[in-house]
Amino acid sequence: MQVTLRDIKLAYDHQPATLNHFSAQLPDGQLTALLGPSGSGKSTVLNLLAGLLTPDAGQIYFDQTEVTHLASRQRHIGMVFQDYALYPHLTVRDNIAFPLKMAHVRKAARYQRVAELAQLVQMTDQLAKFPRQLSGGQQQRVAIARALAKRPDLLLLDEPLSSLDTTLREDLREGIHRIQRATGVTTVLVTHDQDDALQIADQIMILADGRLQQVGTGTALYRHPHNLTVAQSIGRPQLNTCAVTALPTAWRQVLPLEYYQQATTVGIRSEALHLETPTDPHTVAGTISRQIQLGRDHQTTLHTATLRLVSTALPATLQTAVSIGLDPTGCLLFAADGRCIWAGDAHA
Repeated sequence: MQVTLRDIKLAYDHQPATLNHFSAQLPDGQLTALLGPSGSGKSTVLNLLAGLLTPDAGQIYFDQTEVTHLASRQRHIGMVFQDYALYPHLTVRDNIAFPLKMAHVRKAARYQRVAELAQLVQMTDQLAKFPRQLSGGQQQRVAIARALAKRPDLLLLDEPLSSLDTTLREDLREGIHRIQRATGVTTVLVTHDQDDALQIADQIMILADGRLQQVGTGTALYRHPHNLTVAQSIGRPQLNTCAVTALPTAWRQVLPLEYYQQATTVGIRSEALHLETPTDPHTVAGTISRQIQLGRDHQTTLHTATLRLVSTALPATLQTAVSIGLDPTGCLLFAADGRCIWAGDAHA
């Protein structure tokens, strides 16, 4: 099912508009991640889709049917919450079956559907247990199975990974991706963690200040951000930024003068900062203040005369004084209003 939000406006009592002229489209059968910081509007969008909020203006369509004023129970959706919201007195089997029981589905048919879903979420051997006997990741799998019990047209996942530790989070990311592929249900994932979005989603919608900043794959958002907000939202470590006037003169020479003169801010990806090579005439003296090991990779904090920067392209070294080159393909130039006016990767 394709979902369309058209020119949505919503303001809470005595507050500025949370969403204003917000439009977006969620493709049929894909998993879309809504990524943004707290207060960006992503949970508001989810609640509008769920029917828990009604917009002040605008329309919401499920395929060609307008559902703007339909109650949640009439929308044929499944929803999974951050805190699992399982019934503690029911077994896994009965938690999954609960929506079907409320719909007066016969017991044999209920439990047949439970068996299918338990296999899908890899919980077949846990059906007799109670929620308190499960890990956080297992409880969330049960919550997903319950949300899928009535074969919804739309699955809404509200920060389903945020309360899990790193190992469980990695495991459930893979689980959500696999489950969505197996069911083909149109899915919306709300998250503030870019790793969740990048590893799970078919497309990512970046929200900030109640506005849709950009939609695309993780690769497209990283390489061709529309603005500074998007560029700072995707990539780890975060984009190095500085005023154009603070960029060392030697590095200015590797950037296109036409665009550099129009820019107010320079963005430098961590992989663009590398040790001097014999063919690189435009280098800057730097001092390494810290290197940390991140698995097989290194992250280096270094300083020039005017900047503090982070690089992931410098090898482990005992040196503190180094000569640093700049790869223009990892650079971005931004205008005063935040628009990206030049992306080195796009012009490589």
